[in-house]
Amino acid sequence: MFSKSLKTTLAAALLVTTTTAPAFSDNLGAAIVGGIIGGAILNEASKNKRRTVYSNTNSVTRQQNREVQSSLNYFGFPAGTPDGVLGSRSRSAISQYQVYMGFPATGRLSPYERDFLVSSYSRAQIGGPQVIKAMQGQQGVRSLLHTWRDEATGSRSAGGYGTGYGGVPVEVSQAIDEIASSTEPSAEQLMQRSGFMQLADLNNDGKNDYILDTSVSGSSFWCGTSHCTVMVFASMPQGYRRIDFQARGVTPASFSCHQSNCSLIEPGTTTMAAAPAPVPAPAPQTAAPQTTMAAAPLGGIQPFAMAGDSKPAASLASHCSKVSLLTNSNGGFVTMATLRDPDLALGEQFCLARTYAIGAGEDMVAKVQGLNPAQVDAQCDAFGPALAPFIAKLGAGTAAEVTDEVQKFVLQSNMSLPQLNNTARICMFSGYRRDKMEVALGSALLMVGIGQAPYAELVGHHLSQGFGVTKSAARAQEWYNLSVNALEAGAEPVFAPGQPERVGLIKAAAAGLNGGAMTMPAGGSASGLPSFSLE
Repeated sequence: MFSKSLKTTLAAALLVTTTTAPAFSDNLGAAIVGGIIGGAILNEASKNKRRTVYSNTNSVTRQQNREVQSSLNYFGFPAGTPDGVLGSRSRSAISQYQVYMGFPATGRLSPYERDFLVSSYSRAQIGGPQVIKAMQGQQGVRSLLHTWRDEATGSRSAGGYGTGYGGVPVEVSQAIDEIASSTEPSAEQLMQRSGFMQLADLNNDGKNDYILDTSVSGSSFWCGTSHCTVMVFASMPQGYRRIDFQARGVTPASFSCHQSNCSLIEPGTTTMAAAPAPVPAPAPQTAAPQTTMAAAPLGGIQPFAMAGDSKPAASLASHCSKVSLLTNSNGGFVTMATLRDPDLALGEQFCLARTYAIGAGEDMVAKVQGLNPAQVDAQCDAFGPALAPFIAKLGAGTAAEVTDEVQKFVLQSNMSLPQLNNTARICMFSGYRRDKMEVALGSALLMVGIGQAPYAELVGHHLSQGFGVTKSAARAQEWYNLSVNALEAGAEPVFAPGQPERVGLIKAAAAGLNGGAMTMPAGGSASGLPSFSLE
């Protein structure tokens, strides 16, 4: 028999679950209610001591079960409190998941069903455009399970199964969807980009053949260091055959096709439409062999063509290498006792924070299931432009004004705070590792927007050093102050927490920008910067 208080709790829960919920809840309400009910049952049972549930499940299995329960709750299959014990409620949620996915409803997960569920949950925590779009749909984040299943099996096709975009063959439409899944532009937007899709009769059978060039998609997922994937679709009696190449700057003349077999014509071997003019016989050589060096300087080594006098984009990685050399030559990091050059002190702390962000983000990426590093980078590249408008306001707006704008973006993003936190920290790692300042700086702004004020230090560093944004000492001081005030009020440090004088050092150095007076606290330590751990 349940106690009266438990009956009241269950009755209230039933009233909640039978009331029509708003469409935007995307099944989150059901998960929350499931957690409340599950918690009430466990608490009541514990209070009355009517029964005690023992589990001989080892810690590893319980942790795996918690992952399953958290994943089920996220996708709207209420499994109750993630306690690591798969009871009747969890079994019911598993059955709902299996029915939704078209698996046998056994209530027990096969290894594949479990791995797909948990990896999809981990992938969703990174966020990105695909997750945001799903949240705005009728089925909410649950629809991601179908989307990612179809991507994995290769059965996803444009405009519904068996149809294509505006008469484009199904094989080509499926490839467009495949490319669009790792890019910010939609499939329709990709088709409108110049150079993305080229048509030509490559095999001379009277039908159009298709070339898809992923280099114009803006996604690093499809590109290597020097080439990008190019998909050629050659017509056959029963459809189209897809052949993938690694190339850049292709045109129909770059390929030679016979029926459905195509090859990439290497530079210098292109077949000419007309026979070239005969080469005249060389004149007898009368000069010394050294005269040929005028046509081929440096013994045949061709000089590099320079782009002009325009200054290349500043590289933070290169800057930090120089700072490291200065630090070593000076015998260690600048301390409160040796602070003379504010720019050098802040540069050292910037590079230290960058290293710490890369290390912490690398640990997080290693725990993400279902995505390789290239796919993480691709999602972060799509995420970066969303915060570009706020980066553009850093020079003109105050720190308070820009923070308010970012907070509005957070409220309208349809993503939970844990998702935004994970997205920002992982993309901060991706941006700094690849020297993509718009991604790294945008991630720092997002962390400030979700209430992590200590990350304002990074924004101050970017403004004081001029990486990814126009250099401004006055604006940098505002962001430094935002971070310092939060740390002095007791906020947890996020960069090099083992250095006791770091906050005072940044505060003093920031005050000294543009020739300002550096206020030095009494008793400044002359010790070097201690080592720190990413654990």
